[in-house]
Amino acid sequence: MGVTSERSLLGLPIVAILGRPNVGKSTLINRFIGRREAIVEDTPGVTRDRVQYECEWGGRRFIIMDTGGWESKPDGISIQVSASAELAMQEADVLCFVVDAQVGALDEDDILVQELRKAKKPTLLVANKVDGDNDESDAHALWNIGLGEPHFVSALHGRGSGDLLDAIVRLIPEVGAAQVQDGYRRIALIGRPNVGKSSLLNALAGENRSIVDDVAGTTRDPVDELIEFGGSIWRFVDTAGLKKRANQASGTDYYATLRTQTALERCECAVVVLDASVPISEQDLRIITMVEEAGKAMVIVMNKWDLVDEDRRDQLDKEIDRHLDQVEWAQRVNVAAKTGWHRDRLAPALRTAIDSWERRVPTSKLNSFLGALIGATPPPVRGGKQPKVYYATQAGIAPPKFVIFSSGWIEASYRRFIERRLREEFKFPGTPVQVAIRVKERDKE
Repeated sequence: MGVTSERSLLGLPIVAILGRPNVGKSTLINRFIGRREAIVEDTPGVTRDRVQYECEWGGRRFIIMDTGGWESKPDGISIQVSASAELAMQEADVLCFVVDAQVGALDEDDILVQELRKAKKPTLLVANKVDGDNDESDAHALWNIGLGEPHFVSALHGRGSGDLLDAIVRLIPEVGAAQVQDGYRRIALIGRPNVGKSSLLNALAGENRSIVDDVAGTTRDPVDELIEFGGSIWRFVDTAGLKKRANQASGTDYYATLRTQTALERCECAVVVLDASVPISEQDLRIITMVEEAGKAMVIVMNKWDLVDEDRRDQLDKEIDRHLDQVEWAQRVNVAAKTGWHRDRLAPALRTAIDSWERRVPTSKLNSFLGALIGATPPPVRGGKQPKVYYATQAGIAPPKFVIFSSGWIEASYRRFIERRLREEFKFPGTPVQVAIRVKERDKE
């Protein structure tokens, strides 16, 4: 095994670019990646505000993470760092704080600076929009921020970006925090408190709980666990990444949500654990919606089945019909983690869900299905015009995304109808499916 292939097992270092909106973060990132726009990960939903690019400088590869702006919360009392920036501070190896040198540091920045200091990570202060010597003398005032020497750059003109990259490369560690693609499927165990997540994990792992990787630096976080069951090894991603702050007692829900998001972002399949012995709650449904919006494969585990009697079972059927109809595609498994009953059903459900999540439908099959469907039930007429549907293509997997090209706008209800029929035809158990419509003018004859 050559050095390079071994190196790819170790995570690349992550450099987070932080700062208020409009300080020129994106321009700077484009400078760094030489306009290659190499988006490594652009998952819809959660990471809309955290996009990652791969960058190489001086023979070192690393990941640049763009974190959207910081936001002041509208209540004005607590100015909260936006969730994406908070996660970035936690995950990155090096932080770059970008300030518009022509505006200087604002009061709002003080809060961020305190956060950056608390993160105790190598931090570079970047003064952007320093276009000439005059600007430079003004920019020296940024020493007052207290993050050490400001690095002057003009993202627009490229001035100083090489020096900044040199400084970054000097700070990045040999092995970084980026996700390791080691071939194990990444599973997130999520659900509200006390539904029995840990007892389920213990039941699955049996005695051989958590095989820990022995390759230095391959675990992103010591709490990731490799667990063997059902004939495979699975990587359970940690969800306890975010520490709740003392002064955030009321924000428990906010932190729980943030934690779930972090886990979702890192997993391929989410196992949502519900307590079958109590009514399905608003919070359970919120978590299920989060999985769907993050576009991840999903298995719903009804735990504590040993506490479910006849009456509760009838009740539960009604709740499932009422609340879970929008995700009836999700795989469902009833288990009793305490006794280990039915725990062997989880691995097959996970496999099915992940297979669907990564499935491709051949274009010819897709279009003959669509042709027959539209022949039988054409799209509804709008404004006296019948939109024509030209063809469809599968634009991506994980989750499967389909794009349908048509001559005019197509109602959401018809889009859902197509999605339902796609599922009937091609199944896709365990994964969300995304259908988008593109309106395409036919070339004028």
